[in-house]
Amino acid sequence: MKRRDLLKTGGAALALSGGFGSIARAQDATVEIPDMILGDANAPLEMIEYASFTCPHCASFHADVWPQLKADYIETGKVKFIYREVYFDRFGLWASMIARCAGDQRFFAFTDLLYAEQRNWAGSGDPAVVIDNLRGLAKTAGMNDETLDACMSDAAKAEALVGWYQTNAERDGVNSTPSFLIGGEKFANMAYADLQAVLDEKLADS
Repeated sequence: MKRRDLLKTGGAALALSGGFGSIARAQDATVEIPDMILGDANAPLEMIEYASFTCPHCASFHADVWPQLKADYIETGKVKFIYREVYFDRFGLWASMIARCAGDQRFFAFTDLLYAEQRNWAGSGDPAVVIDNLRGLAKTAGMNDETLDACMSDAAKAEALVGWYQTNAERDGVNSTPSFLIGGEKFANMAYADLQAVLDEKLADS
């Protein structure tokens, strides 16, 4: 979906929800989009995941591989992990906006929830239903109506996120999800044993 279509359909569907209100007009001010980082900033190896919250393969990765990756490499200080969102559709953009509203400390926990409940919140394909479902998940994570209203009516943030994604994807050659940059080298989705072999080799060379 093109950038202008993501933003146009996003605003229309948000208005349909009734809960978040109409999306506000984007402001001219530059909006900075920070990377979401987990692990030791000085770890010897950097791993970047490009993923979409609506991608079934990404959900499978986060169910089957992510817990082991986190325990064996990120929490042990071996890998600095960066998560970058990809927007193939408007639902993924909305999920990203809410996840970032959760704050740096809760972003990854809410990401886990989005992937675990992906079929439930995104499965209907109805924009109004999807937003209501996302709203429900956000409330279970401790966000209130005021916070959600402010986050989801921030058109400048939405536009900045789409531009940020497009810049990242073009620079790093990302055209499918999940994709990974490990020590600067791009890899496709893989089983944990294969990922472990790549990480160990990269760590040995670092």
